[in-house]
Amino acid sequence: MIYCVEDDSSIRDLMIYTLKIAGFEAEGFAEAQSFWEALDKELPQLVILDIMLPGEDGISVLRKLRAQPPTSGLPVIMATAKGNEYDKVVGLDLGADDYLCKPFGMMEMVSRIRAVLRRTDYRDQKTLLTHGGITVDDARHKVTSGGREVTLTLKEYDLLLLFMRNIGLVFTRQQLLSQVWGLEYIGETRTIDVHIGTLRTKLGESGELIQTVRGVGYRME
Repeated sequence: MIYCVEDDSSIRDLMIYTLKIAGFEAEGFAEAQSFWEALDKELPQLVILDIMLPGEDGISVLRKLRAQPPTSGLPVIMATAKGNEYDKVVGLDLGADDYLCKPFGMMEMVSRIRAVLRRTDYRDQKTLLTHGGITVDDARHKVTSGGREVTLTLKEYDLLLLFMRNIGLVFTRQQLLSQVWGLEYIGETRTIDVHIGTLRTKLGESGELIQTVRGVGYRME
């Protein structure tokens, strides 16, 4: 099930029609209230969330989704006005998985949905991962390092989970941007360096396991 939160009825109807033709179940909502009511009844595979909504806007909705354990890992694609870089960056920093710039094509929408669902498959692997004093309990979205619980942002958590699932594998900065921030995310590679730095600090001594591969990127050893 795909939830489409879009206040323009003509766009919303076209999105739902296209998704059903593509083989998805889909339901549309004109504003946040009806979306929250539906969410209490059924958790979808993915949400397409317009930023400009009447009443509660999409950024506020996304912030609440990421703050609640049942929906913290729910894949979300934000729909932003073309050229509005600020909304795009805020959405991605808050944990959006990808974005669509209006006006967008229906085939592009379907392609991005499939890409996000493929990319977020690893979040459904509810396993307990341990390495070098770090434990990630993905079922409970809980991280401990050296026996103490560590609070991470969504992106820090996703980075750590990616490293923990791929011990010894080197990732370039662009690969990390693609895997964690979205396939089409175009951003400063400095974003990766900043997040790696804060992740290392929060992990304490175990943070040294995330190594810099000079001229390439990062790996966990």
